[in-house]
Amino acid sequence: MSNNSLRLLPPSALIRTSEVDHADWNYRKLLGLVQRVRFRLVRRLLGEARYPRILEIGYGSGVFMPELARRGDELYGIDPHPKNREVAAVLEQHGIRAQLHSGSAEELPFPDAHFDAIVSVSAIEYVPDIERCCREMGRVLKPGGKLVICTPGHSRLLDMALRVSTGERASQYSDHRQRLLPTLKRHFVTEKEKPFPPLVSSLVKLYTGIRLRNG
Repeated sequence: MSNNSLRLLPPSALIRTSEVDHADWNYRKLLGLVQRVRFRLVRRLLGEARYPRILEIGYGSGVFMPELARRGDELYGIDPHPKNREVAAVLEQHGIRAQLHSGSAEELPFPDAHFDAIVSVSAIEYVPDIERCCREMGRVLKPGGKLVICTPGHSRLLDMALRVSTGERASQYSDHRQRLLPTLKRHFVTEKEKPFPPLVSSLVKLYTGIRLRNG
């Protein structure tokens, strides 16, 4: 596999961990092309640096962990679902070791200044208390540590497209999509922001990838 190819867990290895875990969407013909944009945005924003410790918030079935293993020496993950041991076992079968935890992003079970980078792909917008989550991420990130997040866009047009293409309703997000980026920017220093598609109206902006710095 070339270094330019996106490394994800194969479909046969995916464990459905919750109602909002749709890792299999990454392998559908058209929907998959759109879904994998998120991971490519995050990979681009992480850059070529290698991080001693990376935490993924909302790791789900671990689909993105193989790619993160290329960028980090130690991998950690936290997700509300209780299948952390099962996902860790699947990852180990594919040569990836990750310390996975079941828990909330509002109360991270890690020491202060523990991580060099935190990554989250379409997950923080589900957290009930985004302010508290940001305080916790700032606590466990080292000074100068990176926070790389990809979050979906929001408009009536996009919400309709979500309903038609997946059957999902945008009401699952409440108003979190609208509040997430402004809240992140209050707590962290923005280094780079990448919309997809680029240079388009917010009406059709599918995702925003953002890299922030702690302190």
